[in-house]
Amino acid sequence: MSGTAELLVEPDRLAAEIDRADPPTVLDVRWRLAGPPGRDDYALGHLPGAVFVDLDTELCGRPGAAGRHPLPDPAALQAALRAAGVRAGHPVVVYDGGDGMSAARAWWTLRWAGHREVRVLHGGWPAWTAAGLPVDTGTPEPTPGDVTVAPGGLPVLDAAGAARLAAADSGVLLDVRAAPRYLGEHEPVDPVAGHVPGAVNLPAPDYVTRGRFPAAEALRERFAAAGVGGDAPVGAYCGSGVTAAQAVLALHLAGRPDAALYVGSWSEWVADPDRPVATGGTSGR
Repeated sequence: MSGTAELLVEPDRLAAEIDRADPPTVLDVRWRLAGPPGRDDYALGHLPGAVFVDLDTELCGRPGAAGRHPLPDPAALQAALRAAGVRAGHPVVVYDGGDGMSAARAWWTLRWAGHREVRVLHGGWPAWTAAGLPVDTGTPEPTPGDVTVAPGGLPVLDAAGAARLAAADSGVLLDVRAAPRYLGEHEPVDPVAGHVPGAVNLPAPDYVTRGRFPAAEALRERFAAAGVGGDAPVGAYCGSGVTAAQAVLALHLAGRPDAALYVGSWSEWVADPDRPVATGGTSGR
């Protein structure tokens, strides 16, 4: 599953699919780091038939030593997905408020959980409304799904794995946060500034613009400039594994379905004071 057509869907095509007798399950996963809750946006209007799923409480575990957005408990995730109508083998489309981050994390979570038929609405809610497509304000009552969560569908890095990848002679650990956070000049969220020693900075705007991705060849060029090439291992992290999930989606679009997500990301890394922290502009290689 590596082609753009299998990972992203444009608004007009999705609208046609929603009109079919057996439409895809559509999940609204709008979210903001600092709030307000995406559920408020959902109540004001959403795609026809879309069900709201909360990133913080349903797609991720409780924040703590494993990070702000750790892996969810498989049983809890399965219950949430079934309640949203997700069915085994049935296509799912996820969308967010337009930046593509929470939709990418939802895509990643479903794929990690073993559900392969997942696409992201390219451009999210703004692209849908800009196209003049129908909007609902009611709350649907989906038929409960029967999806079974089977973790392991996508590769995951823990802190030790991220450290090994960052220190390896071949392979790249991408830090996709803004440069001032990577450099240790500014840290607005976590208690410690800096980056995993050996990680390479590639801020998200270098490969995605307002939730829309360039062509696969352009993505390959941008990742290659950061040292991603051939079959050497590649992983990504950010503050809490949301923006980095978007990087993994971009790597899939570029033909690297083996890309790993460090789910705990920086929020997990700095939870242990014994883990080293690098600052400044060198990669540490």
